[in-house]
Amino acid sequence: MTAPLPLLLRAVPHLRHHTTLPATVCSLVRRPSYTTTAADPPHPIKTDDDKPPSSTKRHPPRNPKWVNDPDYRKWKDKEAEILLDIDPTTLLIKDILHSGRYMDGEQLTSTDQKLVVDKLLAYHPHSEDKIGCGIDSIMVDRHPQFRNSRCLFVVRTDGVWIDFSYQKCIRAYIRQKYPSYAEKFIKEHYKRSSS
Repeated sequence: MTAPLPLLLRAVPHLRHHTTLPATVCSLVRRPSYTTTAADPPHPIKTDDDKPPSSTKRHPPRNPKWVNDPDYRKWKDKEAEILLDIDPTTLLIKDILHSGRYMDGEQLTSTDQKLVVDKLLAYHPHSEDKIGCGIDSIMVDRHPQFRNSRCLFVVRTDGVWIDFSYQKCIRAYIRQKYPSYAEKFIKEHYKRSSS
């Protein structure tokens, strides 16, 4: 039943110099089990180790509500749609503010400015007050109260410049385009859900 010691030592080269094998090492060395009949050659017996990786199995969702509640499924689909809609704008703004592309006090390029005005500022709850007499440019600078934060500013044609929150713009956009789902989405994806 057990393999002769020289054969076992040839199979396990680093153990050749030991005359006895510890019990833990012996338990690690496994011999395959075979079943034979007179007509068939030996075939290995299937063990749990021979099963395909469990990653090929489909696991049930962790939250059974996902499967059984059509409203929840509808919400998750709408949530994905909203994220797909706003992600390009959010990523652009984060790149403008945090990538080092723009220095403090620097104006945006005409392409970036057009996107910011069309995709964000147009939806700000107080966009008319922010724009005032007209937009000269959009720039990036430090927030006057929170010096560690960078934000966007409207530089008006009268020389006044005023900051605006891109998150307020995005929240207003979501409320306008997805009114039935806006508050739930904002509550789940934005820390501050101010108006």
